[in-house]
Amino acid sequence: VDAGQIAICTVFRRKSDDAVVLVITSSDRQLDDRKVKTLVCSDGGHVGRADAEFVQAKTGFSIEGVPPIAHVTAVVTLIDASLFRFSEVWAVAGHPQAVFKLTPQELKVLTGALVVDIVVSPEQAEAARQQINILLAARARTVSASGDKVLSPCISVCRINARTGLCEGCYRTLREISGWSRSGSTAQRMIWQLIEQRMADL
Repeated sequence: VDAGQIAICTVFRRKSDDAVVLVITSSDRQLDDRKVKTLVCSDGGHVGRADAEFVQAKTGFSIEGVPPIAHVTAVVTLIDASLFRFSEVWAVAGHPQAVFKLTPQELKVLTGALVVDIVVSPEQAEAARQQINILLAARARTVSASGDKVLSPCISVCRINARTGLCEGCYRTLREISGWSRSGSTAQRMIWQLIEQRMADL
């Protein structure tokens, strides 16, 4: 299927009432957290990405496998309009490696969700990607050929792309990110080489 046909469920926690806000987006679009806040916090409150414990308690599912329906508590659900580009989409079925097929219209009916524009525009996403690449390339040039200190690739843009499995800020895998501080300088330089190759490929 087209990468955009994968419906990604992201769980937010609304601070004012501890409500679950479930946002369903196309995997080829970047969610705009500011738009989420505008839509669900009319009183000027705060909403943030939920942690694993909150997600498990409120939905009944692990954070990687939250489906758009069948949660153990009531949720506020939003669907991004970009999913309606497709005649059928695939949503997570309660497990990270399981999905089920339905139409965007069926998804709307089953969830009772509002259909809204809640992603970054393609133009904004491309501009942000170019800026990230400029910052990362500049940092790569500072990594010396020798010495024990290797600068981290992290530029505080921490989103794992569902299609590539890479962070959209530093082009590392989750394993590379979690193991960075325990890796020696030689291994860290090898990761930098992988990052530069991934930037070129993508």
